[in-house]
Amino acid sequence: MDAMKYFLLPEKGTFYKANMHTHTTVSDGKFTPEEVKAAYMREGYSIVAFTDHEILLPHPELCDENFLALTGVEIALNPAGVHPQFARTYHLNLYPRDQLKRDFGAYSDKEVWLEHSRKYALPEQAGRNYPREYSVKCANEIIALAKQEGFFVSYNHPVWSLQTSEDYAGLKGLWGVEVYNTDCARVGLPDTPQPFDELLRAGERVFPLATDDSHGDRDRFGGYLMVKAEELECDTVIEALEAGNFYATTGPKIYELTLENGVLHIVCSPVKEIAYSTDRRYACALQGDLCEATFDLNGFFKDSQLARKGDAPPYFRVTLHGADGGVAYTRAFFLSEFENG
Repeated sequence: MDAMKYFLLPEKGTFYKANMHTHTTVSDGKFTPEEVKAAYMREGYSIVAFTDHEILLPHPELCDENFLALTGVEIALNPAGVHPQFARTYHLNLYPRDQLKRDFGAYSDKEVWLEHSRKYALPEQAGRNYPREYSVKCANEIIALAKQEGFFVSYNHPVWSLQTSEDYAGLKGLWGVEVYNTDCARVGLPDTPQPFDELLRAGERVFPLATDDSHGDRDRFGGYLMVKAEELECDTVIEALEAGNFYATTGPKIYELTLENGVLHIVCSPVKEIAYSTDRRYACALQGDLCEATFDLNGFFKDSQLARKGDAPPYFRVTLHGADGGVAYTRAFFLSEFENG
């Protein structure tokens, strides 16, 4: 490990509070996009991704110097002939990278979308009759097609979706996976970080997401991202999201996260526990009234040289637990990101 100081969250920029999973009256939400914006701004949010079901509808009219409305869509892969209460399902959010440059054309008309969007994996591809069978293979084909068409993709609420590792361990090319979903948590089906870690151990460089999946009153303002970007501008924020310059949280705040001479340092809001975990049984947790913590990872770096071909790429990540039950998750930091790591 070299002597450089790495800022695992960017040294420069501003943290912006973001909800990346939101529904409105455009699909099955209770509130209009305008009402959603007003409510989230009152709670200190600067970014909301509007991800209505099966309809990719931009809301540029909501953007201003203090608020960024991102465009997205949530699509589902459901098995045929199974009652909805028992059916396993894939729910994926698709976000276009070039949000400002993309010409959505006629698809900005809600009625046009409603006529055809449920038939296709990518709503923009109105002429592509793309199948949606329930399978890992089909999910991966959709993820690959989405990426080809300029989207990045999240995997939503695996617990609510009744899914097991059989369903998600083979997923390829995801940008993020929900480790917390307010809607699901408040109906008694809370997500866990296990799918996130299993995908990491399979070599997938996915990011942890805490979202609301908001539809009405009860499922708002629970899980969010703190995105660090140099300005509240669409391309800059999308770049920060794709780079993983954020952490997921239901309350605890991370102010600084650095690695220097193999020593990890965290500065945060008051919490009861700060822990790091890795791709193996190499972890450590500190408990108490904490606002910062330091962990020497040199042993981990050294032991990582013992990794065999085919093992999971070595990584570490940080979890914070607040006294009120809130949790924050950083992304995984792979040793290949560090010089001589």
